[in-house]
Amino acid sequence: MSDTLHITTYNIHKGFSQFNQRMMLHELKDQLHLLNPDVVFLQEVIGEHRGHAGRHQNWPELSQYEFLADQLWSDFAYGKNAVYPDGHHGNVILSRYPILEWENIDISTHAMESRGLLHCVIDVPDWQEKLHCVNVHLGLGSRGRMKQLQAIRDRIQEMVPAHAPLLIAGDFNDWRIKAGEYLARSLQVHEVFEHLHGKSAKSYPAAMPLLRLDRIYFRGLKVKSARVYHGRPWSRISDHAALSATVSRI
Repeated sequence: MSDTLHITTYNIHKGFSQFNQRMMLHELKDQLHLLNPDVVFLQEVIGEHRGHAGRHQNWPELSQYEFLADQLWSDFAYGKNAVYPDGHHGNVILSRYPILEWENIDISTHAMESRGLLHCVIDVPDWQEKLHCVNVHLGLGSRGRMKQLQAIRDRIQEMVPAHAPLLIAGDFNDWRIKAGEYLARSLQVHEVFEHLHGKSAKSYPAAMPLLRLDRIYFRGLKVKSARVYHGRPWSRISDHAALSATVSRI
């Protein structure tokens, strides 16, 4: 029986440490595999970068998401968002269970900031309803973020049955804590750390978090636990902390 699901969300900063001082993909892979979640929401994942591949001797031959998935997560979906001369990057969902379908929706609000909404439907063994997972990385401007939140609302209202279990996770860039109010009102979702501890987790910068930028929202599930991973070794890997939660069916 798979009543319980362990999930993680992490902005991996394209596989580099804060200020791009070191390439940290191998350490990142080790830590994610130690966490061993069932479903992983990743942001700022490079699908291809010819410049980095030429400069770094230990740059993986595979895409970052295939390298990270390895043998642990059999299914993955990559939402290509930002495209540039050397390659591209975007959001990724890794899953231990079959991803039945997925779609990446462009929710960019201006040309200088490419953003996407990656929506996956996952078949968790012994669950009567399919699990809907939405991975997002929202923009830096408040006006653009509100448009992106409206796009999330519209997508979920149109494509996710009201009775289906739902997770929305990622980097919301929402230091004013407005996203949660909007999503709770429009979609009846709740944030896991707010649910357990009264406040969303501080996740940025990873060395000494001050801002509550990363979130995990849920609907149609029970939350058992949640944890934020900051300080070493995590602060050496990315500028964001990783968040994890354990959820179960209602």
